[in-house]
Amino acid sequence: MSTVQQPDPRDRPARLTVGVVGAGRVGPALAASLQLAGHRPVAVSGVSDASRRRAAAMLPDVPLVPPAEVMARADLVLLTVPDDALPGLVEGLAETEAVRPGQLLVHTSGRYGARVLDPALRAGALPLALHPAMTFTGSAVDVQRLAGCSFGVTAPDELRLAAEALVIEMGGEPEWIAEENRPLYHAALALGANHLVTLVAQSLELLRAAGVEAPDRMLGPLLGAALDNALRSGDAALTGPVARGDAGTVAVHVSELRKHAPQTVDGYLAMARATADRALASGLLKPELAEDLLGVLAKGTDGAEGDVR
Repeated sequence: MSTVQQPDPRDRPARLTVGVVGAGRVGPALAASLQLAGHRPVAVSGVSDASRRRAAAMLPDVPLVPPAEVMARADLVLLTVPDDALPGLVEGLAETEAVRPGQLLVHTSGRYGARVLDPALRAGALPLALHPAMTFTGSAVDVQRLAGCSFGVTAPDELRLAAEALVIEMGGEPEWIAEENRPLYHAALALGANHLVTLVAQSLELLRAAGVEAPDRMLGPLLGAALDNALRSGDAALTGPVARGDAGTVAVHVSELRKHAPQTVDGYLAMARATADRALASGLLKPELAEDLLGVLAKGTDGAEGDVR
């Protein structure tokens, strides 16, 4: 449950008009959240049919217009496009004089800090980087999930309070990230969240192949407990055959995966090696058992099935 107290919109009469450039999964959710705080979405742009449908569903009665018109109508503009598209978008908006002096320009990229907005800054915009550390579905549930969500915040010192205030109005919790640390910050989130989805999806597929009728019900409690333990205890939460040094069991795993799901072998081996390193460093894996285990993992990398004993 969030400890953040959201302001009553009635107590804050000076509201901003809000525009969205890029109606992916993130932009409409943030605009809808700002609307709940009393701000007024006035324009949104989207290219694909899915983006347009999403905008219509989450921001009803807000007109769909080209990006330049979004810029012309809004005091606060959310630039919610893919990371790789952001620099070109900012440069294009600045070159076409779409940016207005005093306009709040907010991007939601985890990779970039405020400097990517320098072309707009030179045109008089106020640059903010507000990245919600959350996965988005593109539906109304995203607005609810923003309550208590951490945001990676980067902005010039004179705009720090404004950036943090916007995050708090959306029900989030601001976390200041230095400009030079943005790529590392984003890599950490991708490692934890994006790769988790891949691992869980692979596990579901393997359980189905093993004949489990409800793999989601089987994994739910296990993964929930593992996540909770990891957040509480870090490496001390490691369990399983790698942490125990059960080289024979790991060799069997590799052999079975090569037979039934060869596309998962490289990922299994990479994660097993990383787990072994952490278990050894933390004292969970005994050095005398680590040698056999690492030998099995090396054979697995070479494509051999290893000694299953």
